[in-house]
Amino acid sequence: MNKFLRQAQELQTRLAKAQQELADKTVEVSSGGGAVRVVITGQQKIMSIKISPEAVNPQEVEMLEDLVTAAINEAVTRSQEMAAKHLEGITGGLKIPGM
Repeated sequence: MNKFLRQAQELQTRLAKAQQELADKTVEVSSGGGAVRVVITGQQKIMSIKISPEAVNPQEVEMLEDLVTAAINEAVTRSQEMAAKHLEGITGGLKIPGM
């Protein structure tokens, strides 16, 4: 039984380390020839969205950026919740950090 607990603790430690590594990594993606740029972490958190003023009304760019960021973050959160619920059957209800 001690071996099982030690293995579970090691798994938890590895998962926590992997989650932190993902939080520290980012990817930048652009679309529309660079008109829209998104920076996201490996944990699917949006860090920033930049929209070229030429793509929209220049007086409303900042508000549009905020609205898009909020909507994407909510979508990512819901996606993560869905994945956690799906994985619950695989893990047998075992609470694994970040999953």
